[in-house]
Amino acid sequence: MPDIKTEIMTVNMGPQHPSTHGVLRIVLELDGETVLSAAPTIGYLHTGIEKTIEQKKWQQVIPLVERMDYLSAQSNSLAYCLSVEQLLGVEVPERVRNIRVLIAELQRINSHLVWLGTHGMEVGAVSVMLYCFRERELLLNLNEMLAGFRMFPSYLRVGGLREDLPRGFHDAVRAFLDRFLPKLDEYEDLLTKNAIYLKRTQGVGVMSRDDAVAYGLVGPIARATGLDYDVRKYFPYLGYETYDFAVPTQTAGDVYARYLVRIAEMKESVKICRQALDRIAPVGVFAIDDPRITPPPKDRVYTEMEALIQHFLIYSQGFTVPAGEAYVPIEGPRGEHGFYVVSDGTNRPWRVKARAPSLLACQALEKMIVGGLIADVIAVIGSIDVVMGDVDR
Repeated sequence: MPDIKTEIMTVNMGPQHPSTHGVLRIVLELDGETVLSAAPTIGYLHTGIEKTIEQKKWQQVIPLVERMDYLSAQSNSLAYCLSVEQLLGVEVPERVRNIRVLIAELQRINSHLVWLGTHGMEVGAVSVMLYCFRERELLLNLNEMLAGFRMFPSYLRVGGLREDLPRGFHDAVRAFLDRFLPKLDEYEDLLTKNAIYLKRTQGVGVMSRDDAVAYGLVGPIARATGLDYDVRKYFPYLGYETYDFAVPTQTAGDVYARYLVRIAEMKESVKICRQALDRIAPVGVFAIDDPRITPPPKDRVYTEMEALIQHFLIYSQGFTVPAGEAYVPIEGPRGEHGFYVVSDGTNRPWRVKARAPSLLACQALEKMIVGGLIADVIAVIGSIDVVMGDVDR
């Protein structure tokens, strides 16, 4: 057989490629279909949100941070509120903490459903996307019921919540949870033992436990390598230490292991949601009783001059936060997520810097795809669940 001469080819994958989850560009060097090198390039979605935040009052930041990682909006606003509340030295009531836990876990399920649907579609399981978005629509309905908005509710506030839970919210959430677990079994019937899916995912995009630590990976990517790091267990917040749930792990570190971890995480989130619902009274306190931060009830605004003045000052001037810095991490859908908040004592942040798990996942892409096939690049990008709004801030 004569010698076949090959030539190294350099190709751009993205930033317009439909499988790069936004506008990620990877410069690939290929020998045939084998990836020799990969250089992820970011910055195409740069929004300047972190800089814009410096011009906003403390409460006005919430709609902005929700649009960073747009698939886990309420996890973003939760992390931001916790950091600011630490600077203020305030503690929200227990009922508010439980409502926040419920919202954060529903958001985790919501984000994982988008991941599972898009990832399945990219490796050829188009039906999975239709199944997942069917249930996600119900979660968006809950957001709409809660605050009138489906994607970015802006329901959380520094010091509590925007308003109390709407009538019928408990029943609506319970109805979703009762429906969801059987539907989760349907997703597994489609994928978990599917021979084509197994060949596309097992042994693909392998990341070892040591490499996961070295790259600073967190969340489902790290837990798929055997690490059990979960902020809810290691650095509990919102009373998570009082909830009964497990941290799912796998050891293979490949695309399939990440899939198994996220499926198990959704089941654990359902458990946490049920526990939170049982703790939340249908009606009750929804914010701290602090006139510096929380506006007075509308009935007092209409009848008392002092309340009217307080309302006017909070909405026109905002509130001041003592000078200092704070970082309170939370366990978002993609792992440890938080905002490093710096205050200079005024009514606006001096600096807000996000700790974005998607950025670190992009950095580790090269390690996962070099040596594999170009078709596997699609599966790997899908498995790390990057959101480019989280990367390019």
